[in-house]
Amino acid sequence: MEPTLDVGQRVLVNRFIYDLHEPHVGDIVVFHPPVGADGGGAECGAKVNGQEPVNIGEPCPKPTAEESTQNFIKRIVAGPGDTLSVKDGHPVVNGVEKTDEPYITPCGNGSACDLPKTITIPPGMYFMMGDNRGASDDSRFWGPVPKEWIIGEAFATYWPPDRIGLL
Repeated sequence: MEPTLDVGQRVLVNRFIYDLHEPHVGDIVVFHPPVGADGGGAECGAKVNGQEPVNIGEPCPKPTAEESTQNFIKRIVAGPGDTLSVKDGHPVVNGVEKTDEPYITPCGNGSACDLPKTITIPPGMYFMMGDNRGASDDSRFWGPVPKEWIIGEAFATYWPPDRIGLL
């Protein structure tokens, strides 16, 4: 999540907010990723016989069926029913490219900087992307995350002391 968060920085998380309302695009959330996301393998639930995703050039359209025990922190870029592709590291949601993202590190030339084929985010799921777009292991590789796997919204940092503040 660099540059928004530094490695080792600590955050406060509201675990109850999503009992009151649905997660929003733009929220920074702590969640459990799908199994396969946490081992560096970036396993997509849409792989067929261990091969590449069903459609080359698209973000991973579905996660593996099991939830990891690890905690990740990313930004929600698309929600249930949204259509999504990626252009220059920016999400293109429902046909609109989100370029007003001053908090990101540009994508560069990584393989997931341009994923022009559109997917539809399944009901009850959210698509996550890190702010360091060229080096983030996120939903582009392992699929959207079910709402039930979201722990809560990160709203403030408390460590180190010189980085205390709201997100």
